[in-house]
Amino acid sequence: MSRILTGIKSTGIPHIGNVLGVMLPIIDIVNNSLEKVFILIADLHSLTKIKNIKDIKSNTYKIAAAWLACGLNIDKAILYRQSDIPQITELFWYLNCFFPYQRLKLSHSFKNMNNSKKNRNIGLFTYPILMAADILLFETKRVFVGKDQLQHIEITRKIAKKINNKIKKIFVIPEAKMKKNSMSIPGIDGSKMSKSKKNTINIFSSKKEIKKQIMNIHTNHNKISYDEELNNDIIYHIYILLANKAEILNFEKKILFEKEFGYEKAKIELYKYIIFRFSNERKKYIFFLKNKKIIYYILNKGAEEAQKIANITMIKIKDAFNKKK
Repeated sequence: MSRILTGIKSTGIPHIGNVLGVMLPIIDIVNNSLEKVFILIADLHSLTKIKNIKDIKSNTYKIAAAWLACGLNIDKAILYRQSDIPQITELFWYLNCFFPYQRLKLSHSFKNMNNSKKNRNIGLFTYPILMAADILLFETKRVFVGKDQLQHIEITRKIAKKINNKIKKIFVIPEAKMKKNSMSIPGIDGSKMSKSKKNTINIFSSKKEIKKQIMNIHTNHNKISYDEELNNDIIYHIYILLANKAEILNFEKKILFEKEFGYEKAKIELYKYIIFRFSNERKKYIFFLKNKKIIYYILNKGAEEAQKIANITMIKIKDAFNKKK
């Protein structure tokens, strides 16, 4: 059976980019296909940037609550915490020994680390190898990632091919998949929406916080112009990713014909629409966070199922490395 995997680091509340670019597309696949889907909450990856361990635990529950609030069917998907699968770090060591140090220095994650002298650690350097372990352990065929993760998938493929050729054909060679229309979701500053850049719109935050984020969206002119540049407008871009055709048409009419429809009104319109669009999800999110025992049970159940599959892969690896000549 073809397997699918995706993951989100436990570094904070999932923002609208996570929801549109990862969660909703994956949930659609889960609910409408027979393929096995693995959903990873990457708390080990989060250790490279978060110093407070309590924050990682709290964020893990927030991410799980967001998946469930968005409609994830846990009977058709395996939702688990990375640190609950010890086979990941075991496989991580094997993979480390099959990828050249000099090649890893060329990875984007290392270059970004190299440009900043603060908070450097080995975890940042070996991040792509741990990601490779996440993927290869479950014989994943398709990995849903953002554009910035494509190089890591290529590293994963190279390691897998090297071990398959040198030792034994153990690993499935994964392919990267992206949802094209959501990969360019802009943050409030115009660059790609990212928690690290603090330019997000967090739909699971308080209404006050969401409004504050939206009202801080960067604008260049006094009024939105309906011309060839409209699609580059941050407010319009986010709105059309959320709304249906009729709602988009109504929004465009306001831009065209309402003289007083400037950026402030456009931002308020976007704020109201986001609160309306995600009303049910926000209620469910609060419910799950108030009932963490449900999340705990789901994550434990996911870990048990994931470990059974992980054990099969590790047996194959150990047999291949320890086979008699």
